[in-house]
Amino acid sequence: MKPELTVELLKKAAKEFCETESSFQNKDLFGVTDGKAVGTYIEHKFQEYLEGKFIYKKGSSAKGIDLPDDGIQTDIKVTSINQPQSSCPFKNAMQKIYGLGYNLLVFVYDKKDDQNTETAILDFVSCSFLEKERTADYTTTFRLREMIRDGANREDIIAYLYDKNIPADEIGLEHIANKILEEIPDQGYLTISNALQWRLQYGRVVSLTEEIDGIYKLVDKIRK
Repeated sequence: MKPELTVELLKKAAKEFCETESSFQNKDLFGVTDGKAVGTYIEHKFQEYLEGKFIYKKGSSAKGIDLPDDGIQTDIKVTSINQPQSSCPFKNAMQKIYGLGYNLLVFVYDKKDDQNTETAILDFVSCSFLEKERTADYTTTFRLREMIRDGANREDIIAYLYDKNIPADEIGLEHIANKILEEIPDQGYLTISNALQWRLQYGRVVSLTEEIDGIYKLVDKIRK
């Protein structure tokens, strides 16, 4: 009988998947330049890989994330090393400061097409697991933590949030400022751009060299 999926098993499976897939000659992706199409293909292939090994609940558009089990709460992201970014649903402005509310498993590939064999090889040069506490915006959380250390008050924080175009009205900004004073946000490691959907950029995670609690570099060919 297959075991139930856990976060630790998920991380191990992601690393094994990257190792296997990085040498696989893929005819289906030959000539495909649409990053979203490549990402969707790999997400589905990884889900099939997991289904073959573990018992778990698959996500849906209603659930919002790929792996919604209470003990896992993880969304899968696949992106090219040329521009490591993706989008995710916007729920509220608080996500930029306190994180998305779920973990991220980020696959980053370097795609090469072989004209002789008419196949594509996706070399997974990076794969990271980010606990939800690390999924906030780097610059915003860095500055807010700095302001708190320097003795900033409620008005200082509201002014900063307003200056940075945090997507909330006046009452919303006041609520966020009060929460920040009560609960200092953890340092985030994403770059999150405001849009109808959040635009998540992973360059900082991909190039990360130091050990950070809550960030696990499962595959890291960038600095090797």
